[in-house]
Amino acid sequence: MNDPLSQTFAALADPTRRAMLERLAQGPATVKELAEPFEISMPAISKHLKVLEHAGLIERGREAQWRPAQLKPEPLKDVSGWLEQYRVHWEENFDRLEAYLRKIQEENKS
Repeated sequence: MNDPLSQTFAALADPTRRAMLERLAQGPATVKELAEPFEISMPAISKHLKVLEHAGLIERGREAQWRPAQLKPEPLKDVSGWLEQYRVHWEENFDRLEAYLRKIQEENKS
């Protein structure tokens, strides 16, 4: 899967990875800090981090023995841009629904 948008969506499909990104939105964190809220093995945590890193959503540094991870939000901008094209469609549907509901309310008042 070489399509960056598909890689981002695949990474975001897992709730554990989404939770890790939420934590990293607060600032860099170590693997141990990212693993704390989960009852899964460290190898599983490491696999989740590799998926996030492969999708370009995080980067991992090297500070002595530490490998802190930090959020890279650029791929999320791509997702947002892709979703934005559908916002217009949703808004048009809501506008039509609102007009229909007003029409029904007016008919009920008469």
